[in-house]
Amino acid sequence: MIPVRVLLADDHALVRAGIRALLQGLEGVTVVAETGNGAEVLELARTHRPDVVLLDISMPGLSGLDVSEQLERELPEVRVVVLSMHANEEYVLQALRSGAAGYMLKDSATAELELALKAVMQGETYLSPPISKQVVEGYVQRVGAEQPASEKLTPRQREVLQLIAEGLSTKEIAYRLELSVKTVETHRAQLMERLQIRDIAGLVKYAIRSGLASSAK
Repeated sequence: MIPVRVLLADDHALVRAGIRALLQGLEGVTVVAETGNGAEVLELARTHRPDVVLLDISMPGLSGLDVSEQLERELPEVRVVVLSMHANEEYVLQALRSGAAGYMLKDSATAELELALKAVMQGETYLSPPISKQVVEGYVQRVGAEQPASEKLTPRQREVLQLIAEGLSTKEIAYRLELSVKTVETHRAQLMERLQIRDIAGLVKYAIRSGLASSAK
């Protein structure tokens, strides 16, 4: 492994000692400082400029997420790997949004520590395998639940929406699509209900945002 300078932060002394021992057993890894207080992490990071901060998510002073956010702003070159007992997807997403490059469960296999360090030093994101699977499954579920409204429209509804955005009147749309005026009006009402839009101007803006029309004529 390439040389890695690590700052270790965990408020449990025994846990910290165990992780430090594991780190010292890895070739090229040096623990430059350690602390059990969130606020001290920032001071130590400014002083020692570590490559990686192994950061407990729950600490006195500042939480791991707060520390990660500040490190992202002040020392973006420092890679943060969050250590946590929480396998909840929301914790993981919060950590990644805060700027963390990795998320490890504290009950992970010891070999994972080296894998995580290698990954983040190569600019990759590391997630413990159980977390990785959970996040992917959650993402797939959300994508299915949050399908863009325009993809839920029928082909005919998309046609009507596009022509509305192009500035055609109800009669013109009926003529263009060989439909009755009443049918076009029904499609328009269904569009407004499905998209939760109350007026024609809103439909036009939505069509443009969704790429169904480049501009209103």
